Amino acid sequence: MSIKNIRLEVMQFLEKNVDSFVEQYLIPVEKIWQPSDFLPNSEGENFFEEVKELREIAKELPYDFWVTLVGDTITEEALPTYESWLMDVEGVNQVENGGNGWSKWIRQWTGEENRHGDLLNKYLYLSGRVNMREIEMTTQHLINDGFDIGTGTDPYKNFVYTSFQELATYVSHNRVSQIAKKFGDNKLSKMCKMIAGDEMRHHHAYSEFVTRIFQVDPSEMMLAFQYMMKQKIVMPAHFLRESGQKISTAFEQFSDSAQRIGVYTATDYVEIMQKLINKWEVDKITNLTDEAEKARDYLMKLPARMAKISERIVIPQESHIFKWVEPARL
Repeated sequence: MSIKNIRLEVMQFLEKNVDSFVEQYLIPVEKIWQPSDFLPNSEGENFFEEVKELREIAKELPYDFWVTLVGDTITEEALPTYESWLMDVEGVNQVENGGNGWSKWIRQWTGEENRHGDLLNKYLYLSGRVNMREIEMTTQHLINDGFDIGTGTDPYKNFVYTSFQELATYVSHNRVSQIAKKFGDNKLSKMCKMIAGDEMRHHHAYSEFVTRIFQVDPSEMMLAFQYMMKQKIVMPAHFLRESGQKISTAFEQFSDSAQRIGVYTATDYVEIMQKLINKWEVDKITNLTDEAEKARDYLMKLPARMAKISERIVIPQESHIFKWVEPARL
């Protein structure tokens, strides 16, 4: 039997529990928070006073913070790309009988994630600190350009990616929350903390999928994990560009801003890798082929190697001036 057929069998095996995954890791629409819970009430008599207060507090936040918040918002708003990518994964079917369990999971996960971009976009719009038209053009470019995360349609590789990426977005939003609080913006801090909570919950879900695959197809799961770590996890917004620029030209400069203020760093990348190795107890997995044993050895040594490399990374001290965030507005 081909590797592809075995993966399909494993996905069908896991699909029997999709309803319990939805119940455990996602929250019903009527119970989960919505963006309007954290924003000035446009129906209320005090709306303009609330907006004025939001704008006053926002004045204290530094340049690199705004760049990072804008980049995070754009990343969240490119969800149509991520949903369409995951719908193509082996074992996911959105057509037959109204879709299978996995397509149900992806739609409901997308529904939760979609709130993040909605909330941050409205905050940015009300803050008066950024050029919304430039941000909107970047978002449209990012959706137009799509992305290639190096997973193909392989569910094992895709679940490694989502396990890693959800934890990375947790780190990023949580740090933004901490910085906002430090500068006195408690409302923005709470917004980002709520978003971070969603991301951690989603991380637990995707990493549980990988745990279950390790139980039934350990060698192939180990090889998929090694493959993704070897080629490195690219961020969802790696094709980021400003208006009039070429694809991917803004991503490194956005990353530099995030590293400069400590929102997401090369050290975080290494720590997330180590957390996944620990979570999946890679050192204890048995019944591996010789090839998978070599993959395990590679994975166990990789964080230490990557940590040494990350120590040599030099981040430019000067901020790139983005069209999204004009210094004159701050």
